[in-house]
Amino acid sequence: MKKIILGLTLIMVLFLAGCNGEDEGAPVASVFQGGSQGIVANFEPFGISEAGTYEIYDTESFPIEIVVKNKGEEDIAPGDLLIRLKGINLADFENIPSDTKGNERMIEKISEFNQAGGEEIIDFTPTTEAKYKHKITGYYQPDIFATIEYKYKTRAIVPKVCFKEDLTDPSVCEVKENKEIFVSAAPVIVRSIKEDMAGRGVIVLTFEIENAGGGKVTKLGEEFDSRYGQLGFNMKTDPGMWECRSAGRENEARLIDRRATVTCRLRTPLEAGTLYTKQIELELSYVYQTVIQESIKIKESLS
Repeated sequence: MKKIILGLTLIMVLFLAGCNGEDEGAPVASVFQGGSQGIVANFEPFGISEAGTYEIYDTESFPIEIVVKNKGEEDIAPGDLLIRLKGINLADFENIPSDTKGNERMIEKISEFNQAGGEEIIDFTPTTEAKYKHKITGYYQPDIFATIEYKYKTRAIVPKVCFKEDLTDPSVCEVKENKEIFVSAAPVIVRSIKEDMAGRGVIVLTFEIENAGGGKVTKLGEEFDSRYGQLGFNMKTDPGMWECRSAGRENEARLIDRRATVTCRLRTPLEAGTLYTKQIELELSYVYQTVIQESIKIKESLS
């Protein structure tokens, strides 16, 4: 009797395990590293730092260099990054030929084989170091700022969207649920995606987008707006099948309080009996801006 009970118990355990495995399906590995960073920039040291401020005598020269590192998963093509110096009057300094410079070569994205990502040093004093032109009494302490603007993209992949015309059919996949999503490392991210129906055979995908990088975001070709962020988006998978909108705007979104919702729905209802899963990809495109700063103290020389 004990052997029979043990045998039945083992069969039941195996049956339940098989059912759970069928419901969950095989796990899908993300193709992305993930994260909320894009370009990370810092000034190279101007000289000796005292209590967080670089101190320079008015007879001394100093470099102005900014190192930019790509910590996201989108390559930066030559000329797609632009840095502008602010906070100082270039006319008061020697050997700073321009307050605007861009990247001259590709800055590679992070990847499985390049975890650190690419980098480039943008040199505003390429020939001779900068020097303050005027004689100082006491000291002059400006803050040097730099705005970093760059073109970027975010890719969001949903590995298993359920294409099911008849919701009463319990097999294969579920339509009305939150879906797993894989998102490339970038300052604008896709937080979540939910699948639903808007009438028989009409699938709706709702993406929640967030500016998580701490900077400003705008559409390609548009100025930055202090009231809201903005970006473009498009469905990369079967784009003709989908109509994608955000707050009534097709293929563009405004981020209010750093967030936006994008809704994509099928243009044509599924045919009767349709039942399968498919991977789909949404792409966001934008220009991103961050600001860095450092303090320098130009002191009266002793001689």
